[in-house]
Amino acid sequence: MLFELLTTVVGILAGAVASIAGFGVGSLLTPLLAWRLGTKLAVAAVALPHVVATALRFWMLRRRVDRRLLLNFGIASAIFGLLGALLHGVLASPVLSRLFGGLLILAGISGLTGLMERLKLGRPAAWAAGALSGIFGGLVGNQGSIRSAALLGFQVPRDAFVATATAIALLVDAGRLPVYLAQQGHSIALQWPLLGAGIVGVVFGTLVGTRILRRIPERIFKRIVGLVVLALGLYMLIAPPR
Repeated sequence: MLFELLTTVVGILAGAVASIAGFGVGSLLTPLLAWRLGTKLAVAAVALPHVVATALRFWMLRRRVDRRLLLNFGIASAIFGLLGALLHGVLASPVLSRLFGGLLILAGISGLTGLMERLKLGRPAAWAAGALSGIFGGLVGNQGSIRSAALLGFQVPRDAFVATATAIALLVDAGRLPVYLAQQGHSIALQWPLLGAGIVGVVFGTLVGTRILRRIPERIFKRIVGLVVLALGLYMLIAPPR
């Protein structure tokens, strides 16, 4: 019961962070559940609260989506996210997580210094960034972080940034969730108390976080995203393997 309560609390934080930075549910809930379930099952199980929070966030921000960026970046991310999910059971490893953490640190520093904003990425880069975030996310379970880091290079305002990242995440979930359920559906179903606690938490956190987002000034929004990306990268680099 205590672990379920902790899962709800972390779910609230994760939902709030995701509503501000465009990612966070998988990044925060997966390490927590990995303590009990192991990394492989945790990545698959967290896909359920992730899709619930993402769908709710998308509904609340749906009018702010940048459709052009969604089509270019989002399609590549969804396709390669499915590929990463298929390869998850074979290639997932602590070494890959460390590599991913290093990439996030570089991206976070670039976001904090404004370097990502000065890149002004175009359509070819959108496809490449979408593909990279998709395949890494399927393998590691944290593609939202590198997706938000990549989106820092595109000239989109605060609400469009989060809305577009959310819409892309929903596409990715639609591709990877059936794979996880097919591979580990029975094991996931056995964890229904934890998943229920996580879902309650991320729903509440999403509602709170969306309100906070509207109060963040545009001029500092991307610095906040860069800071969150950097923090996650440092954690993934130093955290003990699971």
